[in-house]
Amino acid sequence: MPPVSLLSPHHTDTAVHLEKVSKTYPDGPNTVIALDAVTLSIETGSFTAIMGPSGSGKSTFLNTASGLDLPSSGRIVVGGVDLSGMSPDALTRFRREHVGFVFQGYNLISHLSVAENIQLPVTLAGIRLDQQRLHAILASVGLTGLADRLPGELSGGQAQRVAIARALITSPDVVFADEPTGALDAATADQILHLFRTTVQDLGQTLVIVTHDPRAAAFADRVLFLADGRFRSELHAPSVE
Repeated sequence: MPPVSLLSPHHTDTAVHLEKVSKTYPDGPNTVIALDAVTLSIETGSFTAIMGPSGSGKSTFLNTASGLDLPSSGRIVVGGVDLSGMSPDALTRFRREHVGFVFQGYNLISHLSVAENIQLPVTLAGIRLDQQRLHAILASVGLTGLADRLPGELSGGQAQRVAIARALITSPDVVFADEPTGALDAATADQILHLFRTTVQDLGQTLVIVTHDPRAAAFADRVLFLADGRFRSELHAPSVE
């Protein structure tokens, strides 16, 4: 079942565009350049993996491209909307309604059920979710029958599926995933990566993952290699090797 638009996502050929984006941090008398004039476009309905050594700028890229943090300079456009100049409140609302997040630690609310965790972005937006949409999302990520369970009653793979379902519930312009399989065993990680691949192929979802794992990156359409705050090279249709 294709995703139902709940919050009027913006349909453009480019899901995310960065134009000369830099991010710097003070470090005593020095300045650390975490991102260095990055220009990049990510196509709608594509699966992109970001790789690089520790300190290369991967987390900074994710935070700025998703609107979690503001760049020091440059322009970021998500789903056709320029994030420059947005107030903090407007940016928070935009993220909640148009950007999905999946983290290594799942970030589920322990006292909320699976269904309540999945619906959280919609609940916070003050929108009543059609239960048919919820059941379709549960089925699409393999969680049918688990709606009433608490996070403490789930395996790691099931918890990550809940996090993915929560990220998909608003039919966002883009989903960002930060080391999404880092806490999972190899077999469960493969299941999650196949699920990501399915959301791109079957739902047309745009997905960007930050990973150090070549196996995870090999599921993507394109791998971008980041070093010292700049994208140095890329691979299309990559293999693990």
